[in-house]
Amino acid sequence: MIDGVHIKNIVRHNDERGYFAELMKKGEPGYHEIAQTSYALTLPGVIKAFHFHDYSETWVVVRGSAQIVMYDGRENSKTKGETQVIEAGEENPIVLSIPPRVAHGYRVRGDEPVGMLYHAGEAYDAGRKDQIGTIPFNSPDINFDWNS
Repeated sequence: MIDGVHIKNIVRHNDERGYFAELMKKGEPGYHEIAQTSYALTLPGVIKAFHFHDYSETWVVVRGSAQIVMYDGRENSKTKGETQVIEAGEENPIVLSIPPRVAHGYRVRGDEPVGMLYHAGEAYDAGRKDQIGTIPFNSPDINFDWNS
């Protein structure tokens, strides 16, 4: 597991009306202050990778199924160079906390779109080019096989 990544299994409280689930709350491992929440809908077969931020981010897949891939390129990390793969979605409901500077991305699995909530530790500022970095999905440095 990449240093600083936290995975919380979501517990659903079901009854005849549906279910209720707590995603995260202050004081839990992996929690960080939230400055912006966004939602993305991504179509089947799409790969959105890789990017990293200078702040923490939390992902929750609320619709569909995603293969999430993270790569630790942080210079002083004890897990530098490691890749971690997580399956998340309706059948595996989790909250994924991603530390600053860990590259991450995902591929939509199956025939349904993925709906994902992003909770960011800082509000995105398009004028700040140092706030985000990108790495091609097929980078030889990461060398991840998206067909696996």
